Amino acid sequence: MLQYLVILLDDTSVSYCHYDITKTDRRLISLDDLKAGIFFAMKQNLTIQFVYPDNELPDDYRAIIESIDHHKVMPASHATADARVIVSGLSETIAAQVNDTAFVVRANKNELFQNLEKFVAWTEKCDRINVVLTDADTFTEADLEAYRQVLTQLADAITAQYERGHFLQLNILTDRVMLDRMNNCNAGVENITLAPNGKFYICPAFYYEDPTDAIGTPADEPQIGNRQLYHIDYAPLCRCCDAYQCRRCVWLNRKTTLEVNTPSHEQCVIAHLERNAGREWLKGVAGRFPDKEITEIHYLDPFDNVNVK
Repeated sequence: MLQYLVILLDDTSVSYCHYDITKTDRRLISLDDLKAGIFFAMKQNLTIQFVYPDNELPDDYRAIIESIDHHKVMPASHATADARVIVSGLSETIAAQVNDTAFVVRANKNELFQNLEKFVAWTEKCDRINVVLTDADTFTEADLEAYRQVLTQLADAITAQYERGHFLQLNILTDRVMLDRMNNCNAGVENITLAPNGKFYICPAFYYEDPTDAIGTPADEPQIGNRQLYHIDYAPLCRCCDAYQCRRCVWLNRKTTLEVNTPSHEQCVIAHLERNAGREWLKGVAGRFPDKEITEIHYLDPFDNVNVK
């Protein structure tokens, strides 16, 4: 059942996930389409997430936005105090976190590997950080080993912070400890996107990859082909997996395996490296989570586990 409507306010609205923005010309969603999207969300009782570009919006747009309860997803360069999610790259400078704001840090593997010290310094300032690896599908075995080492170093740093009373939530490390079931992106199941052209898409990535890949407009019910495939019950590997923090990006699935319900080797191994790092981190902070346990496994790709059954 749908719970959220993501509204891209401009063709250059900030990316908060794996996809890159492929459009360079600014194009605001029309006022009529913006109103139609809000009305659709009201009828369906959906929470709206407005995704902002890195420039100021006209006053009439801001007035319409503020007429409805919503969450703001904003780039760090133009974030306001009421932003729920602030998106940044490692090349930017961030201020200390305020209220319940979460930071999304988008970085490719080399940016993360080469700027780990800077990233650790960021973790000292924030209470919630989501790391998005923008080139997860290109990881080699050497990259995966480097990522394992990065996670180990992060675990040491976050353990030290917990000892000082700073209880950071970091999606790639602590989330697996906090979760007891899958907490994936759920695009096409719990959320869909309204693009600046006034059409619905599974998520922003589907719009930027192919604007003809629309699933309807606010005047109609969204029409999602083979909708069941977006549900985890129809994902044979994922429904048996306990890497609960995995985003299970359906766009990345389709890009790498041609199936929205089947993740790539790289995505699975990355998720299980994070799972295992969370397990090791839990040992150092077990006193704070006495009822939590993550069992040991002997595989990184669920396909390997299938083969031994």
